[in-house]
Amino acid sequence: MVAGEVKNTLGLELPNNSIGPLWPSRQGPGWRQQLASAWSLLQQEEYVYFSLLPDLSRHILPVLGSCGHFYAVEYLAAGSPHHRALFPLDDVDQAQAISHIALSFLDMVSHFESDFSHRLHLCDVKPENFAIKRDFTVVAIDVDMAFFEPKMREILEQNCTEDEDCNFFDCFSKCDFRVKKCGAQRVNSNLQVICDKIFRHWFSSTHRSPAISPQLRLQLQQAVQECAHHGGPSGNSRTASSSVFWKLRWLLQATLRELQEVEK
Repeated sequence: MVAGEVKNTLGLELPNNSIGPLWPSRQGPGWRQQLASAWSLLQQEEYVYFSLLPDLSRHILPVLGSCGHFYAVEYLAAGSPHHRALFPLDDVDQAQAISHIALSFLDMVSHFESDFSHRLHLCDVKPENFAIKRDFTVVAIDVDMAFFEPKMREILEQNCTEDEDCNFFDCFSKCDFRVKKCGAQRVNSNLQVICDKIFRHWFSSTHRSPAISPQLRLQLQQAVQECAHHGGPSGNSRTASSSVFWKLRWLLQATLRELQEVEK
């Protein structure tokens, strides 16, 4: 039953030995209550994600403990559009911190592409759904709208009369007008949406650090624009995504080096 619930939540078939974190401890006094608590926790999709995925990716919060249908994770301040830098960055060099955080977002994109048996799609990208650890590691703190590939395909494959009918929040597909059905393949990517909704705020012409050389600022701004607009229904979109990913990574590392040199 647990395996069935996980399959329903994640859209994945998991081996029995991987669902241990969801199963109560050995039988004994109070085991029925533990079983009832475990079942109530299993009804919460985020609990399943937070229980099974942290061992595979540092960008997912681990469950610290539970009591009845409540569970606890590490407390971290969420991002917000009201913060000038989108995340609370008190008492740190903001330009360096933003570069570190941007690199961690890229690392998260890479992990969600390859860490699991299927790609993990983020369909609701906004600052409020992420938090930053002390070492500037980005963690997803709201995964209600995160879906593995099998479930993503199922969600996208709907009836349509125009391409807009195939948009599921931040996850887009294309309408096949011959059969009036949305394609099951997502045509944009996590990277594209993060560039559009997070990076553009940091690296637009109005949010620039004077410590970074004008040439590098311009290259970074252009790369973010390219990233936010790339993609399409063809198979070439993944190649384009990979190319812009490595370009952004190199530019952000170069930015960090410049900022650290100025600090010296």
